[in-house]
Amino acid sequence: MQELQEIVRWFLYIIVNGLPATLLLTFFGLGIGLLFGLVLALARVYAPKGIQIIATTYERIFRGIPILVLMFIFAVALPGMFAFVGIGTNAVLASVAFALGLRSSAYQSGIFRSAILSVNPGQLQAAQALGMSGIQANQHIVLPQAFRIAVPSWSNEYAVVIKDTSFALGVGVVEMNKLAFNLYTENPALMMFILFALTFVYFCLTYPVTKYVGGFATRRMRRLGLGGG
Repeated sequence: MQELQEIVRWFLYIIVNGLPATLLLTFFGLGIGLLFGLVLALARVYAPKGIQIIATTYERIFRGIPILVLMFIFAVALPGMFAFVGIGTNAVLASVAFALGLRSSAYQSGIFRSAILSVNPGQLQAAQALGMSGIQANQHIVLPQAFRIAVPSWSNEYAVVIKDTSFALGVGVVEMNKLAFNLYTENPALMMFILFALTFVYFCLTYPVTKYVGGFATRRMRRLGLGGG
């Protein structure tokens, strides 16, 4: 009974002290990725050839760099800048979130580009024929549909980002994996339990979103007839 209480105590310790950092990194990583990814997607679809080449090069570079290497680069280069603007003690955390965001943007760009191209181009032409500018037609016709089309793939990207946060332990961010590593270093007998506990937590964080949010969006698109050319 005492051993069970000890296990529960360590499990709650990981959740209470590590989960907030994991969720914070995920939230900002996805947010930065969404912002930059959407700009990249629009550039690849509508921008002049030279800008399209720059956007494509950006995607290939950030997709090709391992996320841990990217975190090390940003953890060394950015904390001073973040401290200068007042972020201070959270500078490394902010640097890691920025690394996650730029990496995610390279993938979210592909998600949004495919979604934009999935919208029937006839709708854009019809909107322009009615007097809308290209920007207005995209804002009111294309992008709302593209966002709905992107939801299933975007929910998968959420799962990727939340799992990538585990690499933050390599640069000293105190998230769930960092605390778990410290625990099974001090208590080797708990190693298997801690690993199973982490597996369970990540499953609970990812499965509902990928299964139900992504699945609901897919069914909704089919009913609305979206996603086709």
